[in-house]
Order: sequence, then structure tokens, then C-alpha cells
Amino acid sequence: MSKYYTPQRTRSLYKIGAKEPFKLSRSKLELYMECPRCFYLDRKIGISRPPSYPFTLNSAVDRLLKQEFDIFRVRGNKHPLIEKYGIDAVPVGHKNLEQWRHNFTGIQFYHQPTNLLIYGAIDDLWQNSKKEYIVVDYKATSKDGDITDLDQEWQDAYKRQMEIYQWLLRQNGLKVSPTGYFVYCNGRSDKKAFDAKLEFDISLIPYVGNDSWVEKIIFASHSCLEQKSLPKPSDGCDYCRYNRSVSRFSR
Repeated sequence: MSKYYTPQRTRSLYKIGAKEPFKLSRSKLELYMECPRCFYLDRKIGISRPPSYPFTLNSAVDRLLKQEFDIFRVRGNKHPLIEKYGIDAVPVGHKNLEQWRHNFTGIQFYHQPTNLLIYGAIDDLWQNSKKEYIVVDYKATSKDGDITDLDQEWQDAYKRQMEIYQWLLRQNGLKVSPTGYFVYCNGRSDKKAFDAKLEFDISLIPYVGNDSWVEKIIFASHSCLEQKSLPKPSDGCDYCRYNRSVSRFSR
């Protein structure tokens, strides 16, 4: 059996009646919205979906962007991209920013009614003249044409990601702007030669978030974990559809 299908250590799985808060990441809340059955198998049984390939190039872009914006954060100046789009914002320093950026800690909030510790790692934090914090998320891809908006259905997950970050910041007592920004880096493939470098067009896409749904999903995901049997799969879940097909064939 592949190591990816081996149940996880029980200490990382949800147990009904446990006194210790159970950590639940933003990405696992997204998993619940994609498919309750896959979420239940992952967080309660310890059987995760097969992993995708690591996006190492995206990670490199993410790291370099953070380093670049940090230069302007230290100086207290606007980044040229912010200047270009005429945004009322500067990269802001915060004593917890490095922790909030870390994948395994992130920014956290203990949701007492469910005993769930919700967390997520942000990319960047800006601030406007109203002293409102602005959530900023980095994205990298390579596609033809300019990227000026988030109009694809699969990009709805990006919007939910932004809204959960906004919710987490507000639960930590910060004044948060409803408008966040996506720094979208689009790798150009129209060059005549590679020349050992990849050039990007960078766009800044605003998004006005609405986090009113977040707590409802926290309660719903908790109810799912409290169940003693597998929930129904989502109709659109490719993983569950594949498993059903394999089960029928192997009978």
C-alpha cells in the first residue's frame, strides 16, 4: 500500500469528546466545501486524497515576492506595483507577521463553540490611510492573455481563501479593509528564447470580500466530524467518483 494511503497518527485526527482544541486549517475547510466525505476521511480516519505535484516554481515566486515587499516594508514606502495602480496602501509591519506567514502556525483563532482552532497562512499584509489592514495573496501561473479579474469558477476558491484570512484577522481584533488584493504573476511564454530566465507580467487584482459565511462552514464542518458514519460524497467530487467506479469493477 502506498504511504499516502496509510492512516495518519491518531493524535492528528479528530476525536469526539476530546478536550484539546482540534486544529483545522483553511485548506481543510475548503476540502469540506469540496466534499464532506473526503474531509471526513482525511481529518477523522486519516486517509487523505492522493497528493498533487508540488508547485515548486510557484513557491519560488512566492518567496521572492515576500522578500521584495519586505524591502519596502522596512523602508515604510509604497512598492512600485502599488504606485502603478494608485492604491492607498503600504506594506505594513506587524510583530506577528512572520508567524502568520508560516504554514504550520499561520494566523489562528480558537472557535470556542466547536473547540476548533482555525488557522491559515497569509502571504502579505498592507495597510491603508484609514489604518485598515489589507489582506494580500500571491498567485503565479502561465497563460495566454492578461489576467485582470477572477472570473473563472475554479477561482472562487481563491476568493474564499481571501475571506477566511479577513475573518481570522478580524477575530484577532484587527481592523480589516473589505478589499483585499491578489498579486497575480503570469509567466510569459511568447519570448523567442528562454535565455535562462522566465519573465512575468504582474497584475494587481482587487477583491471585495464577504466573510459572513465562514462561521457557518466552521459549524458545518464540526457537525461532519461529529458523525459516526461516512457522510455522503459531493456529486462533483472526482475522487469519490473514481472510488465508486473502482468498487463496482472489483466486485
